Amino acid sequence: MSVQTVVETTVGGLGYDLVEIERSAGGLLRITIDHPWQAGAPQALVTVEDCERVTRQLQFALEVDEADYRRLEVSSPGIDRPLRHAADFERFVGEIVDLTLKAPVGVAAQGQVNANRKKFRGTLEKAETGGWQIVWSDAPEPKPGVRVSKKKAPIAMQALGFSLDELREARLAPIVDFKGRKPTAA
Repeated sequence: MSVQTVVETTVGGLGYDLVEIERSAGGLLRITIDHPWQAGAPQALVTVEDCERVTRQLQFALEVDEADYRRLEVSSPGIDRPLRHAADFERFVGEIVDLTLKAPVGVAAQGQVNANRKKFRGTLEKAETGGWQIVWSDAPEPKPGVRVSKKKAPIAMQALGFSLDELREARLAPIVDFKGRKPTAA
């Protein structure tokens, strides 16, 4: 069996989702796991104990399969989690993502998007046509403590539709708020 198959079988058998397998120089085998996603259910975070459990089982399974690796790392996807499958995009609708297209946009969409642009950061949305779109504004974020005039016209939001085949890479945007949790609207 291939390393890919052994890892997929082992991780799935333990009840986790396999996010990514990466082989690096020096024999490093890096495995990224997550808990399965269910719509509407609260998402559990991957703990150190989860990583330890998967590591122990993978060490045994890879030894039995005589896989060639020197070091094994098992971790959670982190705040800049990669999005690879349609289920990942379903899961993170409404979140801010960073997208990189395989090819530039090509033509300026309504004169707003630079024709050579391949990288975008915005909110992931489900398009009306059934595909995906990213919505963003190129307006700079106001600096903390600076008042923004209400008379100033807001910069228009832009949207770009895409298919998963057009993407080189998609990740959750690593945005950290050090001020704590925001109050929930009641």
